[in-house]
Amino acid sequence: MEMRRFARVAVTAGLLAISSAPLFAHHGNAAYETAKEVTVKGTITDWLWANPHCIMKVDVKDPAGMVQHWVIEALNPPDMVRKGWAKNSFKPGDEVTVTLVQARNGSPIGRFRGDRSVVLANGQVFSANDPNPVQSAEKP
Repeated sequence: MEMRRFARVAVTAGLLAISSAPLFAHHGNAAYETAKEVTVKGTITDWLWANPHCIMKVDVKDPAGMVQHWVIEALNPPDMVRKGWAKNSFKPGDEVTVTLVQARNGSPIGRFRGDRSVVLANGQVFSANDPNPVQSAEKP
């Protein structure tokens, strides 16, 4: 009887471990063209402050005047707070310039990138990089 209970627990734990593996896979950069930064100018339509990732939605007019609806992924709220971002940093209607890495397939999807990831019309800058990077002990 005790051996059956142990076997059930072991099988259940094994199945849970196998089924949770995809949760770790979604954090890769394979979907993005990380070697090239893209800068777009547009109007924020939504700023979602939520786990597992904050999301900014921006409407951008292309050269032909057609509106593209961009969706840009950030980190989770605690990581964004450490970088100086907040739930109320942006609101619909804000004019922004955004630096990102775009999806490899060319879709208007991206991930924030760089020291000047978001620049508001008033010049306020939000960086996706750490605000206080660890300095090297070596002097140049």
